[in-house]
Parts: sequence; structure tokens; C-alpha cells
Amino acid sequence: MKLNKPKYSLFKNGMYALEGLVDITKRESSFKLQLLAFLTFSIIAFNLPIEEVYSYILFLSLFLNIIAEVVNSAIERVVDLCTSEIHPLAKSAKDLGATAVLLSIVFTSLIWIFTLKEALF
Repeated sequence: MKLNKPKYSLFKNGMYALEGLVDITKRESSFKLQLLAFLTFSIIAFNLPIEEVYSYILFLSLFLNIIAEVVNSAIERVVDLCTSEIHPLAKSAKDLGATAVLLSIVFTSLIWIFTLKEALF
């Protein structure tokens, strides 16, 4: 069985990734909100009166939410490709993707809380 997979090329794979980033930014409102939160909290992280290393920890933690949102959007698109019917497994797959986003937000929030507690007190 031949897979629908292009030959490996770092440049081509990079271009596919950029195409995906452009596509998700254009089509997914949840991703746009995650980007807005990312930019807002990045600015906050680097303007807090804390040591630079703590700012980097806060900044890097924000990528978790972006990654989870990308994975969630991919799951939703694959489910939509497979079926247009309302099916318990389709709903479950989409719900689990949303759960990944929620857990990433909780985890990032905890990183911020503990890091700021350490940095400020």
C-alpha cells in the first residue's frame, strides 16, 4: 500500500508547516484567540519586574496552548473529513481534542502561578 506521503525535504516540510500555519490562522477563530493570548502574555512576561530566566519560562510555557490548539484543529478536520453525521465517536474525538486545549491552559496557568510566586516572593 502506497502512502500519500511526499519525499522528505527539509525545505518542503518547512513550507508545508508554514502553509498549515497560514491556513489555521485564516480559518480557526480559536487559534486566533490563542495567538492573541500568546502575544498579550508574551508582552506581559517580558515586562514584569522579574529575572530574565523567569520571563523565558513564562514565555515558553505559552507555546503549549498553541500546540494543543493546532492538534485540536487537526483532529476536528480529520473527523469532519471522515463523517458529516453526528456520531458518538466523532463527538468523543472532538471533545478529547478540546480537553487537550483545556489541560494545556490549566498547565500553563499553573506554570505562571508557581513561577511568579517564586520570582516575586
